[in-house]
Amino acid sequence: MYRKILIALDNGPADKGLLPHVTELATHFGSELLLLHVADGWAARSFDQLKLAESEEMKADREYLEAIAGGLRSAGLVVEIKLALGNPPTEILKSAEIEKCDLIAMAGHGHRLFGDIFHGSTITQVRHNTTIPLLIVRTKKV
Repeated sequence: MYRKILIALDNGPADKGLLPHVTELATHFGSELLLLHVADGWAARSFDQLKLAESEEMKADREYLEAIAGGLRSAGLVVEIKLALGNPPTEILKSAEIEKCDLIAMAGHGHRLFGDIFHGSTITQVRHNTTIPLLIVRTKKV
């Protein structure tokens, strides 16, 4: 049913709540996993246009993805990683389509109106612009 699952990771505490759910699904269905983190700082958003060197934050994000992937691979799962640069909803949607993912998994932080205003709502933008099924795992508020 789910051949390839995109897991959008924040590189934060919410990932710990999301990963067990997706790992269980992937094990059950024999799914491949695509771990995606979108670096969206100034250096990441200007990387291509200004031909910048990879920032320390981007390097740390890549190391984080590799560490998570290593743990999942040791559990027998097939895992790819991708560090995208730019606007998170745009990059999640683009990656899911290019990689032909059957499911997008994301952590929901439980923000309300003011939280969404200050933190944005990647989930809202993704869910309104995809036909790919979504798995939203509610995690603790951050």
